[in-house]
Amino acid sequence: MNISIALKTLLGTAALTLPLVASAASTVSTGAGALTASATVNFTVVIPHFLYLRVGTGSSYTTGSLATVATPDLITFTLAPGSVGNGTAVAGTGGDLAGGVETAAVLGNGGNVTLTATATGALSDGVGDTIPYTQITTTAAANTVGYATLAAPPLSNTTSTETITATNKIVQADAKWTYSYANTVAAPFGTYGGTTANNGTVTYTATMP
Repeated sequence: MNISIALKTLLGTAALTLPLVASAASTVSTGAGALTASATVNFTVVIPHFLYLRVGTGSSYTTGSLATVATPDLITFTLAPGSVGNGTAVAGTGGDLAGGVETAAVLGNGGNVTLTATATGALSDGVGDTIPYTQITTTAAANTVGYATLAAPPLSNTTSTETITATNKIVQADAKWTYSYANTVAAPFGTYGGTTANNGTVTYTATMP
């Protein structure tokens, strides 16, 4: 498997910063004729067990700079008058790549990863009207050369999952996720979602053994 610079850098850093144990011995050989002396060194390399998930704004990962960034993005779909429910998909605005497009990435070294998308209910306008999350579609496109394309869990009003298969326990996948609004329901006017109170938040969770 072609392990990226990011993973090589991470593992190399781990080898430098985590315990590297070495012990040496000495021997003395005497006498006439050919002599042989030997010494031994024992090595231990400790690799950290890690899992990284990014959806939208986040730290660099192709360079091995993995960090927590607490900046959720907002994707907004704005429909034109007279177009509501006509079946013509609407592109979003926002996202770290703009145009309703988000960077998504998963890195791990402990086996298969399960990626879950969880919503707390249909998008609400706060006065009793709702739009189901199935109206928001996610299309994954290749991003970084050498990485597997990360499939997106389809959004629903509850929970959906995708399994990312590891190779030699390594998962290295990313994608550009484009969100679109299907626009196949005739919803009353209003602003749906946008806040946690109106079920506007989807939480992505990665789990690994």
